[in-house]
Amino acid sequence: MPKSIYPCLWFDNNAAEAAAFYTSIFTDAAVLDSNPIVTRFKAGGLVFMLLNGGPKYKQTPAFSYFVYCNREAEINRLYDLLKEGGQVLMPLDKYDWSPRYAWVQDRFGVNWQLDVEEINNEQKIVPTLLFVNEKNTEVGAARSLYMGTFNNSKELMDMPYPAEAGLPAGSLLFAQFKLGGFIMNAMSSTLQHDYDFTPANSLVVECDDQQEIDAFWDALGKNGRYDMCGWLADRFGVSWQIVPSMLPQLMQDPEKGQRVIQTFLKMQKFDIRTLLDA
Repeated sequence: MPKSIYPCLWFDNNAAEAAAFYTSIFTDAAVLDSNPIVTRFKAGGLVFMLLNGGPKYKQTPAFSYFVYCNREAEINRLYDLLKEGGQVLMPLDKYDWSPRYAWVQDRFGVNWQLDVEEINNEQKIVPTLLFVNEKNTEVGAARSLYMGTFNNSKELMDMPYPAEAGLPAGSLLFAQFKLGGFIMNAMSSTLQHDYDFTPANSLVVECDDQQEIDAFWDALGKNGRYDMCGWLADRFGVSWQIVPSMLPQLMQDPEKGQRVIQTFLKMQKFDIRTLLDA
């Protein structure tokens, strides 16, 4: 099992500003570390990595962050703060699935789904995938791939489409599942949308040894796309980073840090032995 899984969000050189905003509005939130390239913070029981990657990739609603707020006062507070300078995709209101819910794209372009209901876990913010257009029947298949890849996985809930939706039997509207200690949501839509998954949101998998790197690289990248520096896109288009957990320590080494960086910039899959020998 990997050391940890957490989301990475791509920013156009304003990652530290965004992290300061998020840690100011979420309770029990704090910046963990920061440098000119990456800022990491923790909020809602979840670690976030914010990457200053430049203008290449933009956030889309295909990847959002579901916040279980527990109290009406809390959802009202977060809604007001997150919508300022952003865009309301679904206004705060009562819906069939929740007594109080909203979907907001904040001023940095990051998508948040707010729900007044509670989750029985310390992880109160849950990364959420939205499968649209020709992928809208793939929630179950994606869940099977991810649960089959990570040990100690568990289905938490699912909601099939009703028969009147006209989709193949067993197609899922919503699913929640756990990969080790990491909770994810996946949902789908029968509406047409002009967006899909992009590398602007990825999931980082920290691995303690080469065997883990090899296994996750092969399983998640099969029939997808392999990119540079440990990045891949799975067959559904969801981006992952398969990285050694020791990488930050190697990069910070005053003697060999720059050599390590120059070495991994030439790699697709990370090779720990090559990094150690840099």
